[in-house]
Amino acid sequence: MKRDLAIRVLRMGIALRSPPRGCIFHSDRGSQYCSHDYQKILREHGFKASMSGKGNCYDNAAVETFFKTIKAELIWRRSWENRRHAEAAIFQYINGFYISRRRHSTLGGKSPLAFERQVA
Repeated sequence: MKRDLAIRVLRMGIALRSPPRGCIFHSDRGSQYCSHDYQKILREHGFKASMSGKGNCYDNAAVETFFKTIKAELIWRRSWENRRHAEAAIFQYINGFYISRRRHSTLGGKSPLAFERQVA
């Protein structure tokens, strides 16, 4: 993954969700997340950076579960003409289904968006 893509996604998340200062941002130790530019954005918004321990896959269990889910529910089920079509399908899956409608047992059967509204 390129640093500029990670930065674009971070900025999009900030614009769409307006997370509060002091929010914990957890990632793995990928070079894109360790980059000066990425870390600078986290500091500018008052986020607390948290990175998984070296060689500790359990730190990222939630995101690893998400990756398995998106692969099983979308990616392994079809193929696309080109990268642009795949990106559009993934964007739609995440923003049009996973966050707003897909129910999660760990959230009491609520979607992430419904759970967030309940605890906010």
